[in-house]
Amino acid sequence: MGTFQEIFEVEFADQIRALAKRVQKLKDSILTEEATKTSVIMPFFQTLNYDVFNPEEFLPEFVADVGIKKGEKVDYAIMQNKKPIILIEAKCIQEQLTKHDSQLFRYFGTTEAKFAILTNGVVYKFYTDLEEQNKMDATPFFELNLFDLRDHQIAELNKFKKDLFDVDSINTTAAELKYTNEIKRFLKEQWDNPTDDFVSVILSDVYLGKKTRQVIEKFNGIVKRSLKEFVNDILNDKLQSALANTNSEQILNREVAPTSEVLSNEGPEVVTTQEEIEGYITIRILLKDILAPERINYRDNLSYFNILLDNNIRKWICRIYLNSSNKAIQFNDEDKTMISINDISDLIFHKEKIIQTAQKFI
Repeated sequence: MGTFQEIFEVEFADQIRALAKRVQKLKDSILTEEATKTSVIMPFFQTLNYDVFNPEEFLPEFVADVGIKKGEKVDYAIMQNKKPIILIEAKCIQEQLTKHDSQLFRYFGTTEAKFAILTNGVVYKFYTDLEEQNKMDATPFFELNLFDLRDHQIAELNKFKKDLFDVDSINTTAAELKYTNEIKRFLKEQWDNPTDDFVSVILSDVYLGKKTRQVIEKFNGIVKRSLKEFVNDILNDKLQSALANTNSEQILNREVAPTSEVLSNEGPEVVTTQEEIEGYITIRILLKDILAPERINYRDNLSYFNILLDNNIRKWICRIYLNSSNKAIQFNDEDKTMISINDISDLIFHKEKIIQTAQKFI
């Protein structure tokens, strides 16, 4: 049995995931900013244990005069000892948060609030003043998307709960969070399209010759391929470790014995291969941030290998085709998208699509 703190953290994660599921169902029927506030944003802060109906704690239409401008309002302010500690600017759920609101930026420097949140009810962007004191940073130090929740993000959000909120504690991790996100963004860009500077840095340790423009262009594709192979090797190591600790026969019997079957008395028998088991375990790993592994099952047949949610054939997430030279993965999206793959390790490149498809059924 876990500690009380661990139990509360699990309960909080469950509450956030339940809210995300509710928002997913409601989002298409919410068409205004006011509807977004009452249907989505206020319940979000209730989950953080704030009394959204107590203006001494959660004050709507917070007024903070800025220079000669009087009466401007930010949508909400979370109050502590009659002073604002968090400013919240709300947008309609149908709007994209492409940049922070100018009001939020102006208010930040005129109040005692140390944090500001810009949200459309799905995405929550958390700001502070890491770069210049009392001036809100242009980029958030933390961003949460209810439709793409990760365990580590929920752990960070937990720090903003009413009973746990501590300015100093959050400030100590804000810089690390911000630059971790920036580094991840940079690495993703380099993964997709390595820049000359990035290639040059790598070559400084592996190529002794002069790094001319032609040399850098020659190595661009090699660097890109090396990055992918490096990640593939890591994934394969994890798969081999998972397989070593997993009895394939037990998986087969537990997960799909009723549905791996002979199609007819004379027909060929369905045989689940080691490669298909690896595909199944890979997808369980890729979905671990949004689904308990035991909820992900598989069902094999002659032409493809089905990955299911809750062992429900109507909730198939994807189908993997491995029984021919033309390997592919098909997603259960609106277009039933089919993408070619070279081998099982390519599944990692489609993590976002796998997660997005699975979220339809959560």
